[in-house]
Amino acid sequence: MVKDKRDIYYRKAKEEGWRARSAYKLLQVDEEFDIFTGVTRAVDLCAAPGSWSQVLQRKLYYPAQERIKNGASDAEPIIVAVDLQEMAPLEGVIEIQGDITSTKTSDEIINYFHGEKANLVVCDGAPDVTGMHDIDEYIQQQLILAALNITTHVLQEGGTFVAKIFRGRNVSLLFSQLSVFFEEVYCTKPISSRSSSIESFVVCKNFRLPTNYQPTMIQPLIKQSDQLEGHNRLVVPFLASGDLSGFDE
Repeated sequence: MVKDKRDIYYRKAKEEGWRARSAYKLLQVDEEFDIFTGVTRAVDLCAAPGSWSQVLQRKLYYPAQERIKNGASDAEPIIVAVDLQEMAPLEGVIEIQGDITSTKTSDEIINYFHGEKANLVVCDGAPDVTGMHDIDEYIQQQLILAALNITTHVLQEGGTFVAKIFRGRNVSLLFSQLSVFFEEVYCTKPISSRSSSIESFVVCKNFRLPTNYQPTMIQPLIKQSDQLEGHNRLVVPFLASGDLSGFDE
């Protein structure tokens, strides 16, 4: 039997004008981790169809426009969305049709920020799912490593990175790589994420480049042999996101 995708969040997204139900996942991550406070420059990687860009628009751009309209001297936030696919335009969102593994794309992002770097980078990208968990997890991990790699070019010290992951037996390597660049790494599964899905999200705070590390698009971040195992294995806190009294699937 084909699974009915028209669950409560699907219908709610249609009613509230979101391009996809995934918007609620980012909103619930914010409820738990407060990722938007103080953000004036944000990047949405693998942005199409644009639901996370819409969240950035409604959380950052529209409130700032309202304050400016009322006489405040707020700087207008800059939101950049990146995807290989063309995306329908969104007010207040700059769109780059480009490859996140390209130095040209990272340079273009910095140019839109007038030489500064982002406070927040988010990525809800995912490959076409095959249904074979090991393969899906591996491909997703490579995508997230590409997103992390460009993040090391465009995120400022102290910034935040949020991305979708597929949890599996090799996820500890990803956590160890993230912990090299962020002081705080959390794993969370928003209530709006289907319980049947292996997806979760990493929330990484307080970005800092390791001493003598030079960001590059060519070399991998950490070799496979650097994986932590046994008693040295990194354990990342797992937190549920979203109000437990709210909608559930």
